[in-house]
Amino acid sequence: MPTGARFAGDPTKRASPPRRRNTRTMISPLAALGVSTPILAAPMAGGPSTPALVTAAARANSLGFLAGGYRTADALAGQIAKVRSDGVGFGVNLFAPNPVPVEPEAFRRYARAVAPEARAYDVDVHAAGIVEDDDHWQDKVHLLLTDPVPVVSFTFGIPEAAVIAALRAAGTLVVQTVTSAAEARLAAEAGVDLLAVQASAAGGHSGTLTPQHIPAPVSLTDLLGEVRQAVSLPLVAAGGVATPADVAGALRAGATAVMVGSVLLRADEAGTSRPHRAALADPARRRTVVTRAFTGRPARALRNDFTDRYTDLAPAGYPALHHLTSPMRRAAAAADDPERINLWAGTGYRHAAAEPAGQILQGLASEL
Repeated sequence: MPTGARFAGDPTKRASPPRRRNTRTMISPLAALGVSTPILAAPMAGGPSTPALVTAAARANSLGFLAGGYRTADALAGQIAKVRSDGVGFGVNLFAPNPVPVEPEAFRRYARAVAPEARAYDVDVHAAGIVEDDDHWQDKVHLLLTDPVPVVSFTFGIPEAAVIAALRAAGTLVVQTVTSAAEARLAAEAGVDLLAVQASAAGGHSGTLTPQHIPAPVSLTDLLGEVRQAVSLPLVAAGGVATPADVAGALRAGATAVMVGSVLLRADEAGTSRPHRAALADPARRRTVVTRAFTGRPARALRNDFTDRYTDLAPAGYPALHHLTSPMRRAAAAADDPERINLWAGTGYRHAAAEPAGQILQGLASEL
């Protein structure tokens, strides 16, 4: 890919009317990466996104993203090396700093509330301090600038324009997650190449730039329309995309491609925990909710005992609440306890299948 390469559709030019495009045109900027199917595998931090999943996506003529969130730069470098050894194209996602500092008394009050849950696994949250870190941001940016990868996407915040420019100068395509037209304008002004437009139906954390507020429940097609009116950058649609009809509908609404996550959580190559996989297939679990209970940031998950008890009690506070509850969640996952872990899932989770990832991605393309 040439240095500074951009998708067709420079932000300085006027947007053209929405039109149906053929698959080759839609993903031609990624052709050098072997992509010929406009269905990308989303990054899913915390375990589900593995090098094997990313490689499987690439071998299905798609593109997968390693999830850099919650990893050190060294750990991320190891995953990058593994995917590179497979000889496939790939992307990397980072959480860009956009902290929500927690109010200390609210933090202590919440720690007292969840203490009985943690105590079941001999975790003492009363001793936990407030951790307000930046997820090794500078180290990971340094890694991606000194050892560039084909694509980098950002979630939670928009990096400084200088970081984006440096990545593009290194030949990296830069993608920004947005959840509104206003965020899309900010991302375009910062100089990104492509927008991942995430609707509220998405599983896991919302990419909203204002996590103090729960994002409005706007449909993906409506959100795509609003963003297309605001900017002329190419769009990748995300959030609730779970069927071939969903894929086709998003492309008709003006997306260049779609990005799927929840439907891959049970894929053979995913690193999803055993209780999470089982919960996704459990017919007794009928609803998802948007909750701050686990991390202090809005995220969509299957309902469980923890969300029922603590969604209304949890303060805004990321990453402090993430660090508070993560030891309990790790212990619960190891004990096959689905009631004290974050069962991230989008609204289309019922379509998650225990199959090879390539087969899932190819099935989603069946109506194109």
